[in-house]
Amino acid sequence: MIDARLLPLQRALMEPLARALVARGARADQITIVGCGIGVLAAIAAAFGLYWLALLGLALNRLSDGLDGPVARMTETTDRGAFLDITLDFVFYAAFPVGFVLADPSANAVPGAVLVASFILTGTTFLAFSVIAERRGLSSADYPSKGIYYLGGLAEGAETIAVFVAFCLFPSAFPWIAYGFSAICLVTAATRLAAGWQVFGR
Repeated sequence: MIDARLLPLQRALMEPLARALVARGARADQITIVGCGIGVLAAIAAAFGLYWLALLGLALNRLSDGLDGPVARMTETTDRGAFLDITLDFVFYAAFPVGFVLADPSANAVPGAVLVASFILTGTTFLAFSVIAERRGLSSADYPSKGIYYLGGLAEGAETIAVFVAFCLFPSAFPWIAYGFSAICLVTAATRLAAGWQVFGR
């Protein structure tokens, strides 16, 4: 919901660090892959109840996600990079809640399953819209520098990360936070379905 508004601030913060990484020979794909690895380790930390370590891993994963795009634009943008970026983001989004499920299965298994299922719905509607929008030659005014078409919604990256931070800070509240955000994700999926129905019916 607020990702597009945060984009100018993100660019201003990330570009100096991105330039420094490029000067040292860093490549965007490397940053994307390392960031995903850190994210998976954060999920493992959560599974062992090391929530502050999970929070640190979450922060580093998101830093990597914010850096790979500017680094790519300063070096070379590729379809492989766009593919890795979105795919490994979804790997992280799926893995992180599972860490909390494994930390306390009796309390967190059902809400965790509901949350991951809601992520599948938002991800499916997002990617399906993107594929057909690209085929029709549509472009996103809010995200012109993205490697694929980005359709916004009530639950976007910023909201998801805020929820993940809340998981780390208040792990005992995981079930209620997960159920609440699942409802928001369902609304997002419904609005994307409606957008696809309207736009692609023309």
